[in-house]
Amino acid sequence: MRSGSRLEKALRAGRFAVTAELNPPDSADPQAVYDRAIVLASVCDGINATDASGANVHMSSVGVCALLTRAGYEPVLQVSCRDKNRIAIQGDLLGAAAMGVRNVLCLTGDGVGTGDHPEAKPVFDIDSMQLLRMARMLRDEARFLSGRKLDAAPRLFLGAASNPFVPPYDYRALHLGKKVEAGADFVQTQFCFDVPRLRQFMATVRSLGLHQKVFILAGVGPLRSAKAAEWMRTHVPGVVIPDEIITRLRQAAPGKQAAEGKRLCIEIIQQVREIEGISGVHVMAYRQEELVAEIIEEAGLLPAPTRSRRAAAPAAVRPRTAKPKLSQSTSQQQEHPN
Repeated sequence: MRSGSRLEKALRAGRFAVTAELNPPDSADPQAVYDRAIVLASVCDGINATDASGANVHMSSVGVCALLTRAGYEPVLQVSCRDKNRIAIQGDLLGAAAMGVRNVLCLTGDGVGTGDHPEAKPVFDIDSMQLLRMARMLRDEARFLSGRKLDAAPRLFLGAASNPFVPPYDYRALHLGKKVEAGADFVQTQFCFDVPRLRQFMATVRSLGLHQKVFILAGVGPLRSAKAAEWMRTHVPGVVIPDEIITRLRQAAPGKQAAEGKRLCIEIIQQVREIEGISGVHVMAYRQEELVAEIIEEAGLLPAPTRSRRAAAPAAVRPRTAKPKLSQSTSQQQEHPN
């Protein structure tokens, strides 16, 4: 065990794990985080706190993780290299670990030109590969990148991102191998809308023996409409949506495209679950936490962790919104396990 996190325990126990993104609010109100987190808590093994994804400003990932750990949930801290140098990032990793964060996803980050502050100065002091090595050094060697010793090392389960759906396809598994060598314990992929391509990627992963060295969670998510799908593949870096997916959405009955997008997501989850070497799924749906919960339930990925493993949230941070109506098997309010 690298960290003892609940996500790590679930994966090492061989259970098909589920993580999901909590998109940070444009607010300083902690209640906005709790209201979203509780929806995911009963159906996920870990909740990702995104780090200004798309280079758009939101509540910081460290701040969100502080709130999630306070409520007894299982956060995955996303760390982007775009906005901070190695000094600030190492400090954040120590601070997060001190708050109880055990899972870290290491990302290079989208360029500032894609976000709402294109005039911002990017940092990119290091990239995701160097970030993995640096975090592993903190954990395994109790040393800063400078060589200075730590008094107490952080216990971290280190993650990386992978995108099997963009060329050069033959290089993607090799690139994953480099991230594993750098320190990745688990991987979350970009949205999968092309299952045959994922199967080909995983065949190469297995031939390299990487599926025995890293836990791979396939990224999935619902599409609201054909128009939304077209916008995503045009404007969201790294997202590949085949024409046949958009055609299927467009051919849905009037007013039923969102339902078809949900059905498609569930089908993809069921297909990727059968691929050897896939250890779980990472569900992404921008500010649609209740829909994520429905998808996880209807895809047959429950039960989530039992009540006995849940740390009750303090009364001061319990959400004021009603919990979504899930089946009896998922009605227990659970902490995250993403």
